[in-house]
Amino acid sequence: MLMISPIMASGMQEKQCTPTLLSFFIYNPTFGPREGEEEKKILFYHPSDIEKNEKIRNVGLCEAIVQFTRTFCPTKPAKSLHTQKNRQFFFEPEENFWIVMVVRNPMIEKPSKDGKPPTVEYQEEELLDTVYNAVVRQCYSMYKLFNGTFGRAMQVGGVELLTQKLEKFFYRYLQTLHLQYCDLLDVFGGISFFPLDKMTYLKIQSFVNRVEESLSLIKYTAFLYNDQLIWSGLEQDDMRTLYKYLTTSLFPRHSEPELAGRDSPLRPEVTGNLLHYGRFLTGPTNLKDPEAKFRFPKIFVSAEDGYEELHLIVYKAMSAAACFMITASVELTRELCEQLDSLVGPQLTLLASDICEQFTINRRISGPEKEPQFKFIYFNHMNLAEKSTIHMRKTASVCLTSVHTDLMKILGDINCDFARVDEDEEIIVKAMTDYWVVGKKSDQRELYVILNQKNANLIEVNEEVKRLCATQFNNIFFLD
Repeated sequence: MLMISPIMASGMQEKQCTPTLLSFFIYNPTFGPREGEEEKKILFYHPSDIEKNEKIRNVGLCEAIVQFTRTFCPTKPAKSLHTQKNRQFFFEPEENFWIVMVVRNPMIEKPSKDGKPPTVEYQEEELLDTVYNAVVRQCYSMYKLFNGTFGRAMQVGGVELLTQKLEKFFYRYLQTLHLQYCDLLDVFGGISFFPLDKMTYLKIQSFVNRVEESLSLIKYTAFLYNDQLIWSGLEQDDMRTLYKYLTTSLFPRHSEPELAGRDSPLRPEVTGNLLHYGRFLTGPTNLKDPEAKFRFPKIFVSAEDGYEELHLIVYKAMSAAACFMITASVELTRELCEQLDSLVGPQLTLLASDICEQFTINRRISGPEKEPQFKFIYFNHMNLAEKSTIHMRKTASVCLTSVHTDLMKILGDINCDFARVDEDEEIIVKAMTDYWVVGKKSDQRELYVILNQKNANLIEVNEEVKRLCATQFNNIFFLD
């Protein structure tokens, strides 16, 4: 991705190049301990067309860096290495298994006179370690959700099976990484919750209970509306990864026009005397097709004895989606899918309509939205709740923010400061562009506010943030 900005009246332009992925590899130093066996350490390497000796050299260098840093702190080896052109990130998700991601630093190409090659200026300090270390951790979490741990693959089929799984998964997954869009939300990896009144929430809880009682095979259920979570029976960390997959990959692939009430441009399904708009997002696209295949993706989630393997059924009606998880040993048949469709379809359609109606009423009561003087990001470490008025849209392939990247970097810097200490604290920064940036950390919650008040002073900014906390967050930030 190139962003062009003019620098000279003569029409000469400079090119601003965003960070790009140079390489991504996974190795285990115990697999090739002897000289001449170094290639055995490499379990996956992207790009694959790199010459063998260069792969071995790059892996060997990372191995040496990790070993060298262990001499200073055995329990905390290196997490990143900064060079002029690149930044390397290291992560050990399981013992002796290392994931390395190499990112080219952002750069500016400045044109030279007299036909000489352009001058390249690398912006070494523009990348935040916390953001891209989080991206590497996300890569592993997503692999683990669909394949289980590296250790599990080794137990089942040895190194050969593990390399096959890594190749199959990461070949596709790395194409969805858009590093230029990564920011503070990647560090949090939070979940956006849909705000509901008590009665509608109880209706959803009742729906989940009825379905789980009628179909006892269902082990866990999650319920989402408008890509926001309402109910989940999974552990937090599992739901966090599944939520990211649903909202950045599965739902965008099956996007449809936003539906209001019971009106729909889609052809409704008729089950008995009940009209509904339900359909499977995973599994069969059409239940009436005799050739339909009843294969569903499998996921791995935490269990008391390690992990459990489950079928993932995602069923959607209008803007509501229900995820049903069934033990992988159960065979999913046409009869089961038809039963689930006839049971869930009509109920989910009515629920989606009720939620939409309630949401419309609430918006009407609160009145038209005005452009606020501030924009904010909120994150709660206890329930992973996140809310952002800075991000207009964030998926794997696009991120539309309403503020400049320089301000997003300041937010990341404040977050790094918060991570260094356990105490509650507050940081206020005035940017070069006259924006005020405020960070508050209190009781496992973090709030970042950007204020566009050029002539305000420190006291006025503090008062404005207090008003925001009082109206939006019920005074949960009590620092004065």
